[in-house]
Amino acid sequence: MTVIDELFARTRSENRAALVGYLPSGFPTKEQSIRAIRAMVEGGVDLVEIGLPYSDPVMDGPVIQAAAEQALAAGARTNDVFDVVEATAATGVPTVVMTYWNPVERHGVERFAADLAAAGGSGLITPDLIPDEAGEWIDASAAHDLDRVFLVAPSSTDERLAMTVEAASGFVYATAVMGVTGAREQTSSLGEQLVARVRAVSDKPVGVGLGVSNGTQAHEIAAYADAVIVGSALVRCLLDAPDEAAGIDAIRALANDLRAGVERS
Repeated sequence: MTVIDELFARTRSENRAALVGYLPSGFPTKEQSIRAIRAMVEGGVDLVEIGLPYSDPVMDGPVIQAAAEQALAAGARTNDVFDVVEATAATGVPTVVMTYWNPVERHGVERFAADLAAAGGSGLITPDLIPDEAGEWIDASAAHDLDRVFLVAPSSTDERLAMTVEAASGFVYATAVMGVTGAREQTSSLGEQLVARVRAVSDKPVGVGLGVSNGTQAHEIAAYADAVIVGSALVRCLLDAPDEAAGIDAIRALANDLRAGVERS
């Protein structure tokens, strides 16, 4: 079993969903992003997604785009993400990188897998890579014991969904809304239907993301999903804060609220 497999075995035995939190590497700086991620873990996040800042993020909404722009302007580069992964993995939580595929290709697929594994990373989330074009990554990830997290959407055909779920490992990332990332006032009603479709073809854990901003929404999703994934709401804690200390406190408090949501009976 991978460390992600072990995490979901534990949360299922505890009869709760896992809490997955996202923050970008290098935002606002590499050192500050490490401190923010540590605060997120202290607040109760079970698994950390570290975003690799990208100049043309087609899936990301304005909050994460703004954070990526700040990180890139501050000099964030692909190699920096491995330092952030190492610091995050040292907290003891499974750590994955979320990235568009182009930076992985430019770095070198085998080299990226080796560097991620050496830093203590557990896997990679690839929002714009489909399994039928992922042969090189499937081979490299298998060679370095990394999980492959692919995305499914409400628009996925039954055939596409089954193929994607079969190729995934660790967990399946179900995007509960059609559109870009961003916190929303209400969670999507499509999430539960999408999870049911995944479970009809596999018992792999399913995480639901896009739109969660508070513990109440986290609780709604935890009622039917194996993991609740939160990104933009956590990033906004740093974007809106008057200083780093306030941002760190806000991230820890939000993570604590979200954790209470996924554990609420």
